[in-house]
Amino acid sequence: MDTDSKAKLTASSPILLVKDVVAAANHYRDAMGFHYDRFWGEPPNFVILKRDGLFVMLRQADDPKHVVPHWTVADKLWNIYFWVSDVEMLYSEFLARGAKIDYGLCDQPYGCREFGTQDLDGYDIAFGQHIDQTR
Repeated sequence: MDTDSKAKLTASSPILLVKDVVAAANHYRDAMGFHYDRFWGEPPNFVILKRDGLFVMLRQADDPKHVVPHWTVADKLWNIYFWVSDVEMLYSEFLARGAKIDYGLCDQPYGCREFGTQDLDGYDIAFGQHIDQTR
């Protein structure tokens, strides 16, 4: 079969359950540089965030007990991992924005230089770059 005639995946979006969708969206905007156009629902309960062509969807949980960051179930596991073009520049940007840094820039044994943030709901979000691309 000709691979050019197949439908191609063009993007993906993690979806996180949050306690307060408006507060969470504003945190992603202010601390991490995402933006959004609008909320859905009355009262608002859903938003699509975007940065650099990538998306994160937030849905307000019906019950706060459903907000379960992965690290609370499996040690040091993120909810989202973004690959980035310049991890050191992004780290500096996040520091300037006042993002909550979960762990600072470090080189990992799996070949990535990365850092992690934590959002208002305790989700760990990491940003990394292959080490051979950072030098």
